[in-house]
Amino acid sequence: MSSKSSVALLISGGVDSAVALKRLVEQGFEPDLFYIAIGPEHDFAGYDCKMEEDIDLCKIIAKRFGLKFEIIPLHNEYWQMVVQYHVETLKLGRTPNPDLLCNQLIKFGAFEEKVGFKYDYVATGHYASIKELENGRFLHTAKDKVKDQTYFLAMLSQMQLKKLLFPIGDITKSEVRKIATENDFPNATRKDSQGICFIGRNNYSDFVEHLLGKKKGDFIEINTGKKIGEHDGHWFYTVGQRKGLGLSGGPWFVIKKNIEENIVFIANGYEPKEVYGDKLFINNPNILFPISFEENQAMDVTMKIRHTPTFSKAKIIKNKSGFSVQTEDLQHGIAPGQFAVVYDENMEFVLVAGEMDI
Repeated sequence: MSSKSSVALLISGGVDSAVALKRLVEQGFEPDLFYIAIGPEHDFAGYDCKMEEDIDLCKIIAKRFGLKFEIIPLHNEYWQMVVQYHVETLKLGRTPNPDLLCNQLIKFGAFEEKVGFKYDYVATGHYASIKELENGRFLHTAKDKVKDQTYFLAMLSQMQLKKLLFPIGDITKSEVRKIATENDFPNATRKDSQGICFIGRNNYSDFVEHLLGKKKGDFIEINTGKKIGEHDGHWFYTVGQRKGLGLSGGPWFVIKKNIEENIVFIANGYEPKEVYGDKLFINNPNILFPISFEENQAMDVTMKIRHTPTFSKAKIIKNKSGFSVQTEDLQHGIAPGQFAVVYDENMEFVLVAGEMDI
């Protein structure tokens, strides 16, 4: 990779992309800077993602380095691809993960089609790495295992990975903050973004109610079949959920759902065995690493069923429709629709990812 290569850097107004920019410049690149604007396709009460504040910070950083800055509106693409996916997944009684789809379809999908194709590389401030081997470029965990974001990047294709750069993947969050402070960046102490941006000021239940409404159903204790209470629709709940059930005599955990009858099955106790499992399936997997998976032969791996610093040991077996997974330790709340991401035993390379079933 030559410093003469053209680079598009996605910046957010946050400290990570600002430091990514500084590191690219130090390596001799002169990236063009882009902010992806997303938001509701129609008016949505309470929507507020601090976009104006983000853009102001982006402009300050761009001016500091004397680089081109442009806002790329992808409102319609985001709401048609990511938000509609979220809604349809909830209708099916499954648990969506819009962050993975946003990276796959928007940041490295729609942006590529609109602007990114003009550049040799696209860079971001994600905590991840790309390792170049003889047979290609592959997704690798970041130095900072607590901040590592490879889970959210695991549905990218080989074509997408070929042109990605992650300039801060080899440093820690504390090092990023230090660099930003030493260079007097205006966002040096800015808090990391949290939650789902398209919800804005609304809480999650309000967002779901706005799009899917309410429908009375029953909470049923899974072992006795006893009705414990009522709810406003199965789409408000996910497997493993404890908070927000509004039931007395708890704690209660969501165990599974009957979509046709709008029933949410629950179990009582601080650690009910019903909320744990050690088996899952990955259907229609995205294979990111050219490893030889022999059918019906177990392979030792590590994995995650959600974004967390913790890796779990497991064995995976390839079958005709995907992969069967057996984890070494019991996992809390294996939620169909969420994504499982499989790594090698050393927790370095991303091997396989896909939606989970049980």
